[in-house]
Amino acid sequence: MSRKTLIAGNWKMNGLLADGASLAKEIASNVKAIKPNAEVLVCPPFTLLTTVKKALRGSKVMLGAQDCHAEEKGAHTGDISPYMLKDAGCDYVILGHSERRTDHKETNALVKAKAQAAIKAGLKVIICIGETLAEREAGKAFEVTEKQIKGSVPSEATAANTVIAYEPVWAIGTGKTATPDDAEAVHAHVRKVLVQKCGKGVASRMRILYGGSMKPANAAELIAKENIDGGLIGGASLKAADFTAIIKTSK
Repeated sequence: MSRKTLIAGNWKMNGLLADGASLAKEIASNVKAIKPNAEVLVCPPFTLLTTVKKALRGSKVMLGAQDCHAEEKGAHTGDISPYMLKDAGCDYVILGHSERRTDHKETNALVKAKAQAAIKAGLKVIICIGETLAEREAGKAFEVTEKQIKGSVPSEATAANTVIAYEPVWAIGTGKTATPDDAEAVHAHVRKVLVQKCGKGVASRMRILYGGSMKPANAAELIAKENIDGGLIGGASLKAADFTAIIKTSK
């Protein structure tokens, strides 16, 4: 089953207004020049959404956010609803990133509620899963990711509105990367779990990204694997040249 490669940049808590505008414009210009096979997405901090949206105007680069609340509106100081993100011009939202699960104690149930709300608001979701180093060394990578999928992916999920991002926690921001074969093994297992969760048709079309220190040096080998449909890029997405080099590897 052919799946369109997705290269998504997660800028995390980085960038002031001028930085964000400059980076977005350079990425948009590069994408226009190379005309990649992949879909391209950037996910800046909330404060940069409007600025980046303007910088991307006229390009095919999509805009995403890094989190949302499960409610449409209300007394939730400091939070942002999926409807606000949609109104700001977002196409996607990242949910359940390991940094959210760790720093903010987000549970599978909360990630699922956020995903349901985001899909209802008309956003596409990138639901993150992944094991810690201790869990991997204990041989629990399959068990952990299976539990996260079953608990975090809502029944409303389809191949059109949901993307899964496998991010081994031990490889995020550490410079360590799962070998292509190790990553492919987890991705293949994730797809089998998605068959149980969503049905074979949906599972065969749903994209699964790898996120864990993907960079220009290893992107092509990772993305070449059968069940790796692109990347959720952290540090390398903050440098237009590196991000563009990864985009160029698209299958």
